Amino acid sequence: MFNGFLLAAALAAAAPAPQASAGTPITIGTSRTVASKALGEQRAINVVLPAGYAKATAKRYPVIYLIDGGVDQDLLHVAGVVQLGSIWGRMGEAILVGIETKDRRRELVGKTSDPELLKKYPTAGSSAAFRAFLRDEVKPLVEREYRTSGKGVVIGESLAGLFIVETYMAEPALFDGYAAIDPSLWWDKEALSRRTAAIGTAQRGKRLYVALAKEQLETPAAANRVTAAARTAGSELCVAPRPDQTHATIYQQVEAQALQFLLPPAQAAPPEFGFEVQCSPRS
Repeated sequence: MFNGFLLAAALAAAAPAPQASAGTPITIGTSRTVASKALGEQRAINVVLPAGYAKATAKRYPVIYLIDGGVDQDLLHVAGVVQLGSIWGRMGEAILVGIETKDRRRELVGKTSDPELLKKYPTAGSSAAFRAFLRDEVKPLVEREYRTSGKGVVIGESLAGLFIVETYMAEPALFDGYAAIDPSLWWDKEALSRRTAAIGTAQRGKRLYVALAKEQLETPAAANRVTAAARTAGSELCVAPRPDQTHATIYQQVEAQALQFLLPPAQAAPPEFGFEVQCSPRS
């Protein structure tokens, strides 16, 4: 038996190694570098097209704008959800545009007069410039270069979610739908949520999805202010409280529902698929 083992080992060692090709890159999308006047620096814009985009030359698509959309940020997992959602009919096909962020407190939060925040984050407070970058540079580029339908929605989490709520309040016409995943409404002593008088007729009919994780549900005053004002304004509102999720886990658990809410398919998938958008009864 021992000799047989040695023979087998010798034959295995003498066998030629399996041949493999050198490999080819897997292409997910296209990355563009934009020299932004609004930001005063270059920024990456990453575009992932629907699988059938090249063949369906007459078809136009809505656009999902993803904040924190760098390759090393949220681009890849959101691109996977968009692809799988369109394959199964959970949501309509869409162009995904990932907008890279660098200094998130500079780009994603509004001005603050809090001396402690300014001492800790001296660059904070230029969300208006980042919004101008989206409005005046990113959106025109996308609409010029790709077959868009004219409909655009935006999604992001944490500070990006705060920026999305601020944009919904300050410039609601910029997007048709807004998904704020566990937005950092605590920032600046909940200052943004205290300005809900900005929510009114301009937000009527806009889709707003707000998901809230365990930590924020423990002190929900800021979220309650925003969602109550949105409801009064007549927004199409979906509030998704998720006490079973933390700030670190909620994004991956709700992004498919958020995108389904913002971009529902032309024909609903069979109920046995379980593609439900779970909103609070008060939404």
